[in-house]
Amino acid sequence: MDTHKKIREHISALIDGELSATDLELAFAALEGADGKQAWNTYHRIGDVLRGQATPELSDGFAARLAARLAAEPAPVRRVKAAEEKRVSEASPSLQGGGGSEQKAMEPAAAVVARSKPAIASVS
Repeated sequence: MDTHKKIREHISALIDGELSATDLELAFAALEGADGKQAWNTYHRIGDVLRGQATPELSDGFAARLAARLAAEPAPVRRVKAAEEKRVSEASPSLQGGGGSEQKAMEPAAAVVARSKPAIASVS
């Protein structure tokens, strides 16, 4: 059997969910090559047409050009407004470096220790 035909059969079976576990590695390796990628796209288009979900035909290299343009764009950055920063800090005072819930949790223990200490009289 011709290698390209075998690759296409493996990819078709993979898409249909009928590929044996022993052939999975071969199919995934085939998807790395140009023939495998083309077969994958072709079989998905066939499935889309059969289900009535056909997509418009794109020119050769469209996906590659789109990916290159997206990769060249700077990553979007969202600046945090001062009002949002204030709201976050008010919602979690423990993040401000003291005075938060940890300190409030220790207050009862400090009160017990203070009450149990004997008073020391000053000698003058």
